[in-house]
Amino acid sequence: MNAPTPAAPRAAKSDMAQDIRHGVLLGAALLVLLMPPGAMAPRQGSLHAGGTVSAAPARAATVPEFGNTEPSNDTRVLAHWIARTGDNAGMPFVLIDKRAARLYVFDAHARVQDTTPVLLGSAPGDDSVPGIGDRPIADVRPEERTTPAGRFVGRFGRTLTGEDVVWVDYDAAVSMHRVRPTLQPAEKRAERLDSATIDDNRISYGCINVPAAFYDTHIRPVFSTLPAVVYVLPDHKSLQQVFGVV
Repeated sequence: MNAPTPAAPRAAKSDMAQDIRHGVLLGAALLVLLMPPGAMAPRQGSLHAGGTVSAAPARAATVPEFGNTEPSNDTRVLAHWIARTGDNAGMPFVLIDKRAARLYVFDAHARVQDTTPVLLGSAPGDDSVPGIGDRPIADVRPEERTTPAGRFVGRFGRTLTGEDVVWVDYDAAVSMHRVRPTLQPAEKRAERLDSATIDDNRISYGCINVPAAFYDTHIRPVFSTLPAVVYVLPDHKSLQQVFGVV
């Protein structure tokens, strides 16, 4: 699927409501195709104006490096599969474990750079409701506020107010952005990120809320230059169903 072009204003279900759906996707991100799991052979290269990737000799990692982190079993299995198959196509990648409400940033060689808790869609589930990105946010029912599972090519974009975000699933209006504790203070989003439990990390309309300092240090530098892959682990489905992991 070609990268969506934000030319026509549409209603959003994301936490940024209306204005985020008018964000302009920048730079090379407009030129990249969404790739299904396993569709690209292991390779490294750079994005060129024609939207193609010039492949250098493959140098894919075979085993991911987690450093001092302690990932869940599914996170470990998926990261090993990505490293073994080169599914990230030579790009850095982000892996989001929804069950643990935790995000991991990997470099192109499957080495963990850092990890952080995140806030996710308030409704467990692995699929977005068809057409939800076109509906007013007031029409999104509680059970529809899911963060979809899957493999996405994240793209850097901006809102009308100039704030940068990473589009994860543009058609479903799902983005990754800094947490905004002052937007709806009663939701106590900053406190939810700092709490020891994961039960209170499900609060958004589907967007992935990242601590601001982590976003500025690890997310923005990765996605502002070139697209990178975002893997969102499922709540209910198996890794094989979502990613084809074998």
